[in-house]
Parts: sequence; C-alpha cells; structure tokens
Amino acid sequence: MWWGVASALLANVFYSTGFVLEKRALSGLPRLSTGEPARVVRVLIGSPLWLGGSLALAAGFAAQLAVYRTLPIAAAQGIFVSGLVLLLLLSSVVLGERPSGRERRGVVVITLALLMVVASLQDTDAVGGHASAGGVLLVCVPALAAGLWLYRSVERRTRRRHRLPTAGVEYGVAVGLLYGVSSLAIKGVSGHLTTRGIGDAAFALLRSPYPYILIFTGATGLILSQTALQRCRASLIVPVCTTVTCLFTAALGTFVFGESLPHDPLRLALRLGGTALAVSVLLMLPRHDEPPAPAKELAHEA
Repeated sequence: MWWGVASALLANVFYSTGFVLEKRALSGLPRLSTGEPARVVRVLIGSPLWLGGSLALAAGFAAQLAVYRTLPIAAAQGIFVSGLVLLLLLSSVVLGERPSGRERRGVVVITLALLMVVASLQDTDAVGGHASAGGVLLVCVPALAAGLWLYRSVERRTRRRHRLPTAGVEYGVAVGLLYGVSSLAIKGVSGHLTTRGIGDAAFALLRSPYPYILIFTGATGLILSQTALQRCRASLIVPVCTTVTCLFTAALGTFVFGESLPHDPLRLALRLGGTALAVSVLLMLPRHDEPPAPAKELAHEA
C-alpha cells in the first residue's frame, strides 16, 4: 500500500512539472484554436520545451498505473489532489503567476484533505481490478458528451464582446470530465497488467473498451487542454481540472470497479471528509480573473 502512496506522490511531481513546462512553452507559441486540430498538433510538436512537458506527463501516467494496482480508487484520488500544492508553487516560481487569497487558502484545505485521506488507508482495503464493459461505457459516454458540450459552450461565450476574461473554471471542468474518463480507463488497463500470460492479457485488453477510450480522450484532451491552458492561468485551470477528475474517478470509479468504502466509522469519515474538502476548493475558486487595478497617482510630482 505504501508503495502506492509513494507512486501517487511521484505522479504528482511528474504531472505538475509537465503542466508547468507545457504552459511555459504555450506562452511563446502562436494562438491555438480547437477548430484547427492538425495545426495545433503541428505547432506543439515543434516546441522542444512542450515535448519535455509531455514526457513528464507520460511518466506521471506510468506512475498512475502502479498506483491503481495498489490503492483503492477513492484513496488514490485524494492523494492526487495534493499535487495542486506543488502545481501552485511551480506556477508561481516558474511562470510568475500569483494565486489569489482564495487560491492560497485552497492550498491549506487541500493539504488537510490529503492528510485525512492518507489517514483513512489500511492494508486490508480492497483494490478492484475489473469492471463490465457495459458499466464502463454507461459512465464514460455521458461524461464525454457533457465535457465536450461544456467546452463548446464556453468557447461560444468567450467570443462575446464586453465579457470579463474567463479565469478558466469552465474550461477546467470540461477537460476534467474528459480526464476523469481517461482515469477510469487507466484503472481498467492496470487490471489487465500481468507478468503471466502476456499474450492472453493483451488480447483481453484489446477486447475491452479501455484502449479506445484512452485514444479518444488522449487525442481530444490534447487539443482542448492545450488550447485552454494557453488562454488561462495554469495555477487555476489545472487545479480545477484535477479536482473534477479526482472527484469523478473517486465517485464513479469506486462504483464501477466494485470497491467498497471503509466500514470503520472513523476511517469512513476521514475518507469522505477529505473528499468534501477537495470539493470545497473547487467551489471557492473565482470564475473570472479580476482586471488589473489602475496604478495609484502620486499626490505630488517630484
């Protein structure tokens, strides 16, 4: 179990580093548009810095596979949310983004949520490995449709005149739903990993919906996430995306893969309380970036 905790924390480092590197690269690239997906891919792969960020995210993906083989889904998501602390720190140091007071308070709440979730863990917690294809699709298809619809709605609203610049909350929710579906697919893939009967395991994996869900969410998420990340602060859009992804995966993944919550009342309270605190972070984030305040004029000129 503690190898799973260590893998989750390592995944947080890779993911936070990857997002910050990609954001740094995106700031120097031409404006991206979801209506030109081929151009988006061409521009992105031409940036060495962006490719470095992508490699870091790929390493996080590999660590996440190890996490899902050793920790219950709900517990893993509580630890993944803790990566927001590192993300906010890196975005401040590397990108020069300054979190608002509410965002700083959110870091404190997230840290407390992490401690509560880790305290709820026990070696006897069951880790699910398989789910029916029908159950997976029943959860994933509506979530994908909702995420794509929300993203398109935000795109239409941002074209209106006289709108406050969006902080990225809606973008983060939309992409978070896509990545939540992807997270369930990663959980499904982890259940097929084995060192015995590799050929049979690979065949069974190809017959499952997981590889195809990952291909779709990977391609679509690439275009949508990079476009949104270029337009909005990483210190806000990534925390929102991460929170939605973790809550979606914890709530629906626990059900789909047949994992049970702790039976001990105290451990159950810690697990659910930590999740509730993570939700509160999402609710306290601002929906719009505040316009810069005008500089104060000096009362007397020198």
